Amino acid sequence: MNAPHKIDTPVEHIRPFHAELTAIRRDIHAHPELGFKEARTSELVARTLESFGVEVHRGIATTGVVGVITGRKTASGRGVGLRADMDCLPMHENGKLPYKSVHAGCMHACGHDGHTTMLLGAARYLAQTRNFDGTAYLIFQPAEEGGGGGKVMVEEGLFERFPADEIYALHNWPGLPPGTIAVRPGPMMAATDEIVITVSGRGGHGAMPHLTVDPVVVTAQIITALQSIASRNVSPTDAVVVSVCSMATSQIGAFNVIPDAVELVGTVRSFRPETRELAERRVREIVTGIAESMGGSAKIDYRRGYPATVNTEREAAFAARVGEKIFGKGNVHTSEDPTMGGEDFSFMLQARPGAYVWLGQGGGPMNCFLHNPNYDFNDDVIPMGAGYLAALVEEALPIK
Repeated sequence: MNAPHKIDTPVEHIRPFHAELTAIRRDIHAHPELGFKEARTSELVARTLESFGVEVHRGIATTGVVGVITGRKTASGRGVGLRADMDCLPMHENGKLPYKSVHAGCMHACGHDGHTTMLLGAARYLAQTRNFDGTAYLIFQPAEEGGGGGKVMVEEGLFERFPADEIYALHNWPGLPPGTIAVRPGPMMAATDEIVITVSGRGGHGAMPHLTVDPVVVTAQIITALQSIASRNVSPTDAVVVSVCSMATSQIGAFNVIPDAVELVGTVRSFRPETRELAERRVREIVTGIAESMGGSAKIDYRRGYPATVNTEREAAFAARVGEKIFGKGNVHTSEDPTMGGEDFSFMLQARPGAYVWLGQGGGPMNCFLHNPNYDFNDDVIPMGAGYLAALVEEALPIK
């Protein structure tokens, strides 16, 4: 890894209050809140922004907050949006951190505490310097973890009230070393759909299977056949994931009882809308066809989740150029493979051009990846991420 440029960037201006930002991050970490219930976090964000002299708007998508900072000039008439997510995951935190979650079953295992803090750091710098021509919109979003808070914000008029011309988001990435970023045009994250399949047969005695329609055997055929969607229906140069993640029968614990029904729960991931449509159609055809051919029946609950997170070409290239100024050219990865994880920043990217960027943080203090009960955000990267976000505004809205 090449060392970041030692020049006068927003990162260096933010370093003097790194300790204060770290304290904020750890306070948020200790008090995690689930989607649309981020009342304490929302209040902390709003009060902190107001202390910086930022115009604050509360209550969009229930607990969302938007800060508005006007530049030294506004002749450009343009605006840039920066988004951070605030919610936690419904999981228990392991470990013995001094700032461990005080709420059982709730944990900041994805680094949203760090994202919120980095955007607050960018806000403090931008409010102090205002070295840009236009308006910065700082969007603190609720309910990214499955609640679709980004979609709700857009539906409630986010961009009508706060007319950003382009929008950016930063997500910590333990798979990349600190001092690096990854951004690319096109898909960064996948569309995330959920499937619940109920296979019904006719139960009976395990020693007399000929008198039953065994839904377990039907289900076994379905699970195997669903994998043919990726291997035989989708082009090898495209990507789709069909994962059956759990199976439960209507009868458990008895060694000699064939159940009446089996329920499957899983996920389907894809990048292209056409592939998403194909995958849903084939899931329905395969499940229904196999169940009926074996004398049973099946009910399919196919739930469309977040769309793919797709960066627009111009904004992805711009985000990379800004990254080169902040981190050094060799520390900006523009050909990193996308991931099959999901992200509801996708709804904002459907409404405005922009880019979703991964910020390297290494394995972090606990040396693990996201959504792990031992995860902790790496506080060392706070000035880097905050400075980069601020630089996106300054570079997009230069004073001429």
